[in-house]
Amino acid sequence: MSKRDKNKAGATAGAQPTRRDRFLPAELLGISGALGVFVGLIVLIATREFILAGVALGIAFIVSLVLMALFAMAFKPNAAEVHDIEEQNNGDRPAGSGH
Repeated sequence: MSKRDKNKAGATAGAQPTRRDRFLPAELLGISGALGVFVGLIVLIATREFILAGVALGIAFIVSLVLMALFAMAFKPNAAEVHDIEEQNNGDRPAGSGH
């Protein structure tokens, strides 16, 4: 490990992602999957063709996943929202946690 790698590791050691940050990809996949299944079922009921329903499911899944990821990246909270989020995150910790 070089000196540069040690500096990088030390700088990011204290920055742990929040629970919300860790579960965001799973939320995006779950919601996109549900939208894809919904569209697939609607197409299957309307046309009774499994291939067409599968194609519609795939397209709806990919489009919804990309759009929701773009919306998630575009969101930037203002100072008041950041303060509120920090209060909510710190409110879950026990009194003697040191934070």
